Amino acid sequence: MTEESSHAKGRTAWYIPDAYIPPHSSGELESHESICVLNCLTEDAEIRVTIYFEDREPIEDIQATVPGRRTRHIRTSSLSKNGETIPVGVPYAISLESSVPIIVQYSRLDATQPANALMTAIGYFG
Repeated sequence: MTEESSHAKGRTAWYIPDAYIPPHSSGELESHESICVLNCLTEDAEIRVTIYFEDREPIEDIQATVPGRRTRHIRTSSLSKNGETIPVGVPYAISLESSVPIIVQYSRLDATQPANALMTAIGYFG
């Protein structure tokens, strides 16, 4: 596969600078966010996630796999490394490095008030 054709199916480095897990929910739905990954290739995507904070060291080298020709929605509240998790109510940023080109979308459901808000954005690729 040429570099040009692989870019048509995604990129190997992605960044989400604005992430935040709302600290509470109202009503039936739970506030949450997800990193939505699409792997169009036949090879599995081995992903390394790094979580950056404003006032402390990052959580590095969180592993995830997205099988070939599949999608995976990774709830950020499920990410952990050596027992360290992302705290709720704290702004952070995300970087993903993949072994193969992927497409990354970020979504947040804010259910902190009765009128829920859903935000989604395509990540920035490097």
